[in-house]
Amino acid sequence: MTDTTTGFASLGLPFSILRALETLGYEEPSPIQADSIPSLLEGRDVLGMAQTGTGKTAAFTLPLLARTQTEQPSPQVLVLAPTRELAQQVAQAVKSYSQYMPGVGVSAVYGGADYGSQLRELKRGPQWVVGTPGRVMDHLRRGTLNLADIKAVVLDEADEMLRMGFIDDVNWILEHTPRQRQVALFSATMPREIQQVAETHLKDPVQVKIKTKTTTNANIRQRYWFVAGAHKNDALLRICEVEDFDAMMVFVRTKQATEEVAEYMQAQGFRCAPLNGDIPQQLREKAVDKLKRGQLDIIVATDVAARGLDVERISHVINYDIPSDTESYVHRIGRTGRAGRDGEAIAFIRGREKRLLRDIEKATRQTIAEMPLPTAKDVNDKRRQRFMGRLMDAVKPEQNKLYREMIEELLREHPLDALDLATAAAALLQGNKPLFLDEKADQRMQERRERPERDRERPERGERGERGRKALPEAQPKPLKGMKDVDMVRYQVAIGYDDGLRPGNLVGAVANEAELDSKYIGHIEILGQFSVIDLPAGMPPETLQTLKRARVCGKALGLKAYNPEQVPEGGRPPRRDGNKGPRRGDGQKKFNRNKPRRQAS
Repeated sequence: MTDTTTGFASLGLPFSILRALETLGYEEPSPIQADSIPSLLEGRDVLGMAQTGTGKTAAFTLPLLARTQTEQPSPQVLVLAPTRELAQQVAQAVKSYSQYMPGVGVSAVYGGADYGSQLRELKRGPQWVVGTPGRVMDHLRRGTLNLADIKAVVLDEADEMLRMGFIDDVNWILEHTPRQRQVALFSATMPREIQQVAETHLKDPVQVKIKTKTTTNANIRQRYWFVAGAHKNDALLRICEVEDFDAMMVFVRTKQATEEVAEYMQAQGFRCAPLNGDIPQQLREKAVDKLKRGQLDIIVATDVAARGLDVERISHVINYDIPSDTESYVHRIGRTGRAGRDGEAIAFIRGREKRLLRDIEKATRQTIAEMPLPTAKDVNDKRRQRFMGRLMDAVKPEQNKLYREMIEELLREHPLDALDLATAAAALLQGNKPLFLDEKADQRMQERRERPERDRERPERGERGERGRKALPEAQPKPLKGMKDVDMVRYQVAIGYDDGLRPGNLVGAVANEAELDSKYIGHIEILGQFSVIDLPAGMPPETLQTLKRARVCGKALGLKAYNPEQVPEGGRPPRRDGNKGPRRGDGQKKFNRNKPRRQAS
């Protein structure tokens, strides 16, 4: 054990966890870790206010791991998270921190995944269960999850769970845990509803409030590309071809991704190497040395493998997979802009990751501008310049005497034009790989994304009775508030008030399953047996299929394009036998708010 973990050792953590922290390269605890870990080790409840990126995952994971009884094969710690991505991240953190604690099992349960694999994990008796509220409720109702032995419950990003409509479910789950359990609640903000949860379920909590002071180098220009219409590998290739860079670091989330992305870039002609924890230390050092000496252009790395890496010639950092916390983001982009140089940082952002982007901007107090993906024409212009440069560099009369003699012999023996012969030599230089991208195909794709509104308008609906027009939502979607340039499409879901559906349930399910920031979810109208929702145009078919299968209130959404002509008067879709269901006036039904219904997470 080295001195690098003395900071954590002073907090009272056991040797097995300290060893894992040293392996992972952790040195000093963050403020929220230093303030939370001792109290959680003592069994106290903790109420923490901290932004994403302050290290709160380790703040609750490390002390609760220390209190975990590995010989007891039943759930002892329950972590509730708002999204499946966060649930996965917390579960992975538990595995990393417990790598030297034999017998610790962790199961992640969340919507959008099949029950079979989750049931198999739960049957093994994991000590940790990390999940989203809707799926945890499903397992409790099915009897596949037993909370009788729970010693601690963690509510991670409680304000986000409130925003997504899960707070009633959180209360319901807490009521099904033992009375003598420890509770840790972490939230970036403390709205009234979260305060009520704390007052109801926490006992004399230790309050921890952390202000983020993370800043980034002013010499680093930060941009992001919104992942849409192209694969990340294609986007990375285009950026590498158009941007003028000296050396580049590409950060990914997994070891496998380092290999796959590096292989792809190598196939495209770039001098690129992976860097991950499975690569022997000697080979990692060799790759970094090559990067320093200009023998490599790009390194694709995980956070752990790149820890402590310092190469002045790195001009660009690409967050191929954006990290889940601000601190990691700041550490990553800090690889560029060294020694007073200017640096470039570009992040690839998916829909659901817009929230992380906002957290980073808030914590670093810097705006991250959106960038367009370089077009095929942009790439082709650069390729043309480079190819012509290669030809000019190769014009060396003294060194090329032998080739000149061969060309002169060909011209004497065959009636060839000298320019045709030079063209053939250039083609041999390029080989079978196409020199240019298809600009027409690229333009067609762009036009489809930017086609005018009139091309997307639906045909006029047929004549209906006055009563029918008033009873049903309009066919056309409403403009997205504050973002009128975002085209919307109106969809119908096969769940309504009669099923106990609330707007928060629908927003939470769609945002989570579609990886879509909730601000892009438009108008929602809930009727008796169905509802309508406005979503951005151009969503991938696989995402729409996922939403079609997603379950809310115990039923599949059955998402499909909305057509009022296929909905009978009164707002009720026909039953399978072709008969209308009973009328309920306006189609609404009162329901008990204290009895949450099953929903997707």
